[in-house]
Amino acid sequence: MKISHLLRLYEQGNKEFSGIDLRGMQLSRVMLIAVDLTNANLMGTDLSRAFLTKSNFSQASLNWANLMFAKLSEAWLVETDLTKANLSGAFMVQANLRGAKLSGANLCHTNLRGANLEEANLCGANLYRINLREANLSRVNFKWANMQEARMSGAILEKTSFHGANLGRTFLKDVDLSHADLQGINLSEARMSESNLRGANLKMANLQGAHLQGVDLMGANLTGANLDEANLEGANLNEANLEGANLNEAILDGVNLHKANLNGAKLSDTLLEASTSNASLGMSRQKLGVIF
Repeated sequence: MKISHLLRLYEQGNKEFSGIDLRGMQLSRVMLIAVDLTNANLMGTDLSRAFLTKSNFSQASLNWANLMFAKLSEAWLVETDLTKANLSGAFMVQANLRGAKLSGANLCHTNLRGANLEEANLCGANLYRINLREANLSRVNFKWANMQEARMSGAILEKTSFHGANLGRTFLKDVDLSHADLQGINLSEARMSESNLRGANLKMANLQGAHLQGVDLMGANLTGANLDEANLEGANLNEANLEGANLNEAILDGVNLHKANLNGAKLSDTLLEASTSNASLGMSRQKLGVIF
């Protein structure tokens, strides 16, 4: 179908384009609001800066498509193939991408606040500075994704996979990552205050300079983790395993370290006094407020 014919039909009130073949076409800045494009072939199509609000792309082929700065708020992209697609700067607030294929896609600066990405595959995707606040990220595959400075505060992270992902400087305030597998993850300078990391696997994780105020790390595995300069003020490390962890210059004011394993942990001179046995704490325990 020619683009001129497509737009003419749309102007006449026709919004049913299910299964249409528009692969490789130039549709930059086009306006197709609330149209049905389910099962459409849009492989490699240029939809940059297009207005596609509330449109339905479910099960469509959009791999390699250009959707830079496209308006896709409340759009449906359920089980849509967006492999290697360029979605940088796209506005996708409250969009439904359940089960979507986004491996290798570019989502830098994309706004997906309140979106549903349950069971979506974002393996190897570039999510630099993406907005995922209050989004449903249950069972999402973020393996090997670049998530630096991503905003995920208030997001649902049930059984989400972050294996090999870069989460440096991310915003993860008030999220539930209890029992999550975060082994070896880069969380340097991440902002995670008031989050639930109870029982999480953070073995060998990089938490250098992380903001962990009030975080619940009860029973967490932090073996060999790097917590250098991390702020753990008011955190709960009851029964946590910190064997061999680097706690140099970490802030431990008001931290609960009851039954925590600190064998072989690296501590600065100040923290060493506050993190050894009860008998050796003296006035330092009262000064730092560490609870044993």
